[in-house]
Order: sequence, then structure tokens, then C-alpha cells
Amino acid sequence: MDAITISHFQKSFGSKSILKDVTFSVPQGSIFGFAGENGVGKTTTMKMILGLLKSDHGQIIINGQQVRYGHSVTNRFIGYLPDVPAFYPYMTARQYLQLTAAVSGMASSQVDRQVTSVLKLVQLKDDRTKISGYSRGMKQRLGMAVAMLNQPDILICDEPTSALDPLGRKAFLDILASLSGKTTVIFSSHILSDIERVCDRVAILHDGRIQVLGKISTLTQNHAKRSFQIEFVDSTDLERFLIQTDLPKESDKQTRTMLTIQEQPGQSIGDDLLADLSKARIVPKRFQRFEPSLEDVFLEAIK
Repeated sequence: MDAITISHFQKSFGSKSILKDVTFSVPQGSIFGFAGENGVGKTTTMKMILGLLKSDHGQIIINGQQVRYGHSVTNRFIGYLPDVPAFYPYMTARQYLQLTAAVSGMASSQVDRQVTSVLKLVQLKDDRTKISGYSRGMKQRLGMAVAMLNQPDILICDEPTSALDPLGRKAFLDILASLSGKTTVIFSSHILSDIERVCDRVAILHDGRIQVLGKISTLTQNHAKRSFQIEFVDSTDLERFLIQTDLPKESDKQTRTMLTIQEQPGQSIGDDLLADLSKARIVPKRFQRFEPSLEDVFLEAIK
């Protein structure tokens, strides 16, 4: 079952067409990556899912209900984390979450329990530290706590890791990964390695359209090229190997002793390369296989 279905979405600002025909669905309980370059329309799409922007054409269905511009009925299913969440700096995390709970109409009997629960989820200490003393990573985790406070079915994260240092990113992504199977997550980002780490599915937006859509494991297997790198002891061994092998391949002689061979989708040449090395009685200094990444899929999609 799909938590979100977006059908034939179009959006222009003046004469500039941002989204030309965007269609994809997000399975319930999945962590779904929404990838693309900066300025390609990711945030515009997120705002339309939230009903904050009006589309020119198309529709969005959330949990069986249509999203309508200016109406917040479907937002009761959603928790939202922007790229730069804002807080009252003079409050502690608990105070801010208590205020948010009260404003949202949460029953007073549930507030303390739920605040404690989300603070534990995002690994923030429940102490007297003011938010003004928080690092960027801590503020981002507090933003997630706010978004998860009312136990939403869907969490939307819009470029949440773009300004975090490596430790902050790791902490945030670990928390996000823990939601798999429990909360449907849309993780919008231009940092492809982050999406590849925590998401099971991805949509790649480019030139106003979804260029690639599907399971990341399937996409990297079918849409990108695996490569093999062989480092030889000397240039003589490299030349002997080139004479010995007759595999159809794209080769890049990087140095006098290094050869990189790209495998086409559907091919499996690793064993053949090893067999050719054996026939030529060559012991390479290094033989390494590089699996295709989501970045490889992305670069191939936007050619």
C-alpha cells in the first residue's frame, strides 16, 4: 500500500517551468529518497505535499485523501522537518516540546510521556541546556523530535543533513534509519551518499521530471557500471595482459601500471579477468572491484 501518490504534477513560476510531469508513489513504511541537484524543485514538491503551494496540474493523495492547497486536513498525517528549523533559543528542548505539544492540542496527560519518548528517540539529553547552546546537529535532532511529537504516519525531511558535520550527519542518519518499517519517510537531499545509506527506494528529479525511480539495490545493479581496477607490478605485465585478454570492455590506462575496466550492465567479467591473468602468468599487485553507487546512477541519468 502506498502512503503517498503523486500524479502528473506540474508547477511553473512565471515563465519558468520547475516541475513538468512528476509522478511517483511512496510505499508505506519505506524510507524514500528524493534526490536531485540544488534548485531542481525538491523543496517545491515538499511544499505542495504539505498544501503550502498550489500546483498547476496533477494531484497528491495521502492515506487515501487528496491534498488541497490551503487546507491542512492531510497534514495531520505528516511531521515536517525543514533544512533549518527555528526555535525559541531561551528554552530548553523539553520546554519547547511541551509548548509545541500544547499548541498542537495534545492531551495534557500525554505530554510528558510523549516528550520523553521523542527526546530518547533523537538522543538529546533532558537537561537544563538552553537551545541557544545547541550545535547545528543537536538543533536538527530537536527538529526531528518536534516533527515526530504527534507520532505522524509520514515524516518529511527536506535537506536535513546539508549543513551538518560528519558526526552530526551520522547521528541524524542513524536515527532516520531506526524509523524504517515504522514511519513512512521522504528524505529529500542532494547528498546521494546519505540517501544511499538509509533509503530503500529513490526518485531522481532532473529537468522537471523523474528520471529514475525504484529500489536502490536494483537501480545500482541495472543502471550503472561495475568497474575493476588492476594494478600491475610493471608496464610489461600490463602490456602482456592487454595482448592476452580479448574481453569486450571499455579500458582506461590510467598510468603505466594501472588499468581500469568498466563492466556493462548485465555483464559479469570478473572471473574472466582473473582467468586471463592466470593464463598470462601475471600476479597483479592489486585487483579490486568497485560496485556502482547511487552517484553513478545519478550521473548516468542526467547525461
